[in-house]
Amino acid sequence: MHELPNCPKCNSEYTYEDGSLLVCPECSHEWTLESEIENGEDNKVINDSNGHVLNDGDSVTVIKDLKVKGSSSVIKQGTKVKNIRLIDGDHDIDCKIDGFGAMQLKSKFVKKL
Repeated sequence: MHELPNCPKCNSEYTYEDGSLLVCPECSHEWTLESEIENGEDNKVINDSNGHVLNDGDSVTVIKDLKVKGSSSVIKQGTKVKNIRLIDGDHDIDCKIDGFGAMQLKSKFVKKL
């Protein structure tokens, strides 16, 4: 038996084939294996402020003071952020910052270490 890919929407491992479609029983998402292959080839490349390619697990440094929305706190320039995760959206870095907790940052405000 061949291994089916996880659901691209919810990452469920319980996908099954229904004719030419792959189906996720948890979120009801349907897709084709061909679309899975096409989407895997053109992943979005995320660059830092200097144009270096960022990857999951990289460490970065904040290049300017950033106000934290909903708080009077500021993330200071030079703050090091370890083990980043790349996500889709306007804020394309998901991370944890010591003293602040979970955050999302824009890649244009960081540089790769």
